[in-house]
Amino acid sequence: MRPIHFNAFDMNCVGHIQHGLWAHPRDQSHRYHAIDYWTDYAKRLEAGLFDGIFLADVVGINDVYGGTADAAIRGAVQVPVNDPMLLVPAMAAVTTHLGFGVTANLTYETPFLFARRMSTLDHLTGGRIGWNIVTGYLDSAARAIGLDAQAAHDDRYDLADEYMEVVYRLWEESWADDAVIFDRDRHRYADPARVRPIHHAGKQYRIDAMHLSAPSPQRTPVLYQAGSSPRGRQFAATHAECVFVNGQKIEGVKAIVDDIRARAVAGGRAADDIKVFMGATIVTARTEAEAREKFEDYRRYVSSEAALVHAAASLGIDFSRYDLDQPIETGKSNAIVSNVEAVTRSAGPQWTTRKLLEQMVLGSRQAPMIGSAEQIADQLIAWSRDAGIDGFNLSRTVVPECFDDIISLVVPILQERGLYKTHYAEGPLRQKLFGQPRLPARHIAAGFRQQPGA
Repeated sequence: MRPIHFNAFDMNCVGHIQHGLWAHPRDQSHRYHAIDYWTDYAKRLEAGLFDGIFLADVVGINDVYGGTADAAIRGAVQVPVNDPMLLVPAMAAVTTHLGFGVTANLTYETPFLFARRMSTLDHLTGGRIGWNIVTGYLDSAARAIGLDAQAAHDDRYDLADEYMEVVYRLWEESWADDAVIFDRDRHRYADPARVRPIHHAGKQYRIDAMHLSAPSPQRTPVLYQAGSSPRGRQFAATHAECVFVNGQKIEGVKAIVDDIRARAVAGGRAADDIKVFMGATIVTARTEAEAREKFEDYRRYVSSEAALVHAAASLGIDFSRYDLDQPIETGKSNAIVSNVEAVTRSAGPQWTTRKLLEQMVLGSRQAPMIGSAEQIADQLIAWSRDAGIDGFNLSRTVVPECFDDIISLVVPILQERGLYKTHYAEGPLRQKLFGQPRLPARHIAAGFRQQPGA
């Protein structure tokens, strides 16, 4: 088996996925606006040899439930939320190897300025930046920038394909590898002949400019993507290096993983060009009894209303309109299509609000793994082996203790079994994950690179 990778999965806010647990007396997530909260966080993760911290983000309010934002604001359901990118330089300054996967919604980001921000972060981190590519799912985000509503689900991916071409050309084509000369004697910093303006006139974007940043260690950041709908899988197979999936049953996750890798191979890539991370929530201790006791303690702070607020937004269904046992109507949605499909697989075609709440025992649709460190290690290994996944995005429960428990209890067991690194590899994030700092020649972005001397 291949070694297992860990990312911490979090957001620059109070309430992320496990809704209500911010009210636990030991939880520190209310300090999300303090730099030392995040620098301490980063140092803990690097001490535990985590591959990275994966920072989610939204640029709208979860206002589907009841048709208002009241319940989201009351329960801190991903609001207030601050910019995740601004955390990265502070965390990078106190670490050497930890990677940073940052979510940015391309629907509302101009490619020219976004490309410069990511290049800047790649420079500042020494090549440790990744981009979680999202197209959004909240109409409130569209309204925030002056639109009536977001585009249809599959149309957003069409826009995203064009967006990717533009940023690839800025990152990979505009500056040649040998453009920077840094010749003090002749006062020549860069060779103008080796810096190209990018000309693009497409359906969504027009650009006539050269990239403002010199080539960064990775040029293109490590590319993360989380869509598991058929259109999302095709996008992942074309662009993504790390794919984020949510688990329901092993066979269901394996089918998604196998399909994405098969699509990648059909497009000229290698199956190993894609690493798959599954979302997981872990409650562990030295014994199963202690873990169960901890779980029951956490459970007392869960907010069912906040859980439904988040579910309503990501599923595109207003649960306030339904009685607990009234069958839910799941028509076509512009929210996260794969989430609706996942719930239908787990709860059946005639699922209800009560069935959904029964799944959300810790405030999210993600069923927690509960057990001793040995039991948790066994479960992680089984998922990795049987579903073909490479690692886990570990969602926070009560921070920082949830990650302290994994680092002190689970990591040593995985190391003893030869399934978790004992030291970091050198080099940028892509080098650590894939053995090379740049995208391989078979990736679609490589086709835009300047050739030596061209």
